[in-house]
Amino acid sequence: MNQVIVRFAPSPTGYLHIGGARTALYNWLFARKHNGKFILRIEDTDLERSTDESIRGILDGLQWLGLDWDEGPNFQTQRLNYHKEAAQKLLANGSAYKCFCTKEALEAKRLKAQQEKSDYRYAGTCRNLSPDDARKREEQGLPFVVRFKVPQTGGMVAFDDAVYGHIEKRYEDIEDFVVLRSDGQPLYVLSNAVDDSMDTISHVIRGQDGIANTPKQILMYQALGYELPVFAHMPLTLDINKAKISKRKHGDVVTVAYYKERGFIPWALCNFLALLGWSTSDDRELFTRDELIEAFSMEGIVRHNSIFNYRPGDPKNWTDPKAISINARYLSMMSFEELMPYVRKELEESNLWDAAYEGEKKQWFEETVNLIRTRLHTLKDFSTVGRPYFSDDFTFEDAAVAKNLKKDDRVKQLLIDTAEQFDKLSVFNIENAENVIRVLAEGKGVKPGLIINAVRTAVTGQSAGPGLFEVLAAIGKERTIARLRKAAEII
Repeated sequence: MNQVIVRFAPSPTGYLHIGGARTALYNWLFARKHNGKFILRIEDTDLERSTDESIRGILDGLQWLGLDWDEGPNFQTQRLNYHKEAAQKLLANGSAYKCFCTKEALEAKRLKAQQEKSDYRYAGTCRNLSPDDARKREEQGLPFVVRFKVPQTGGMVAFDDAVYGHIEKRYEDIEDFVVLRSDGQPLYVLSNAVDDSMDTISHVIRGQDGIANTPKQILMYQALGYELPVFAHMPLTLDINKAKISKRKHGDVVTVAYYKERGFIPWALCNFLALLGWSTSDDRELFTRDELIEAFSMEGIVRHNSIFNYRPGDPKNWTDPKAISINARYLSMMSFEELMPYVRKELEESNLWDAAYEGEKKQWFEETVNLIRTRLHTLKDFSTVGRPYFSDDFTFEDAAVAKNLKKDDRVKQLLIDTAEQFDKLSVFNIENAENVIRVLAEGKGVKPGLIINAVRTAVTGQSAGPGLFEVLAAIGKERTIARLRKAAEII
């Protein structure tokens, strides 16, 4: 295992969970840093859930994030014969046995343990059946499962986790676990070990909840003669109530598709996910793709669970505020050339795109995008908050109208006067627009802020935004005058 080979092995659910996306990201980063291989494996043994549509949800999410894989997608069902052969090998070398205990008998023992408030563990009833007894029961048509025979003598399974350090589990604390169901279908603990061995996985990087299965998998590796990979378990991502995040409980906010639909930059989401359980010594937060590959290491993965700070019902924090902040910072810092395709797509989908933005209006478009993007949080904001720059058809914020247009009886005439003064300008630019408003305010004996706030709401429908005079220059003389007069009529 000289080459780093890792894998992301999701079960098809129809969507890519952000926890799963983080697992994929960490594996991808580790592979890219060490010039290794990143394998995508679909664990599709649940045939009812493993539809083409559900698999597509996983692939689309990874592709949108830019997490390209070097091999796959491989499908676990394609290796069922190898899994079953492994179970037969375990039976043949004495590492497993056939268990004929019925579900009813096992359930009764579980209930009894619960009533006695004791831990239930399979008692090894069929562990010492003679070969003749086992053959007779099988000939009678009795169903059976295949159980792994955990060593009983004093000892333990020990391994060094790349994140959590040295971990030990005594044999006596591990029950004889099932590796093959009565219908011949292998369980995860068997199929996963076989698949990882066949793919020559060097590092198993997964969630902290996988630690419980690791001792069993190590026993499986040893019994089958497989070489052990390095195990690295990541902390879990919990909500603000310290509960594990899930789509059932938290809804679409925990799916990658949600962020795509809400106008996230793909790499901005990757950047946020990387920080859910990993950090650098200098607490840096923003990384380009190459910078994150270079900076990523197992040593940076923390041992404590991370918090996804989502508060349902809060419209301002419709996801973790840090995620929104990081995305906003990407909108501000990206080069115009990088940002342009995203903005164009958003405007096209909102019927706001004009072919002239790549022609005679190219300079205006670039200047306008650069003006407003520092105030935006997502790509969607270009077609909502930014709509007044690209269309005369926009809505007015009720609060802005009440505060800036209707609160003071002088506003209507001030808007009319401002429009008249703007109309007289031969050159309509930032300096001249500001001069008009300040001279008018002085002449009317009002504070400039009264006119500035009224004009802002009249031309954008909003109460906040970039500097007003930059806004007016971007919107232009004719549109500004028309909007001022229209707002006066509304008042």
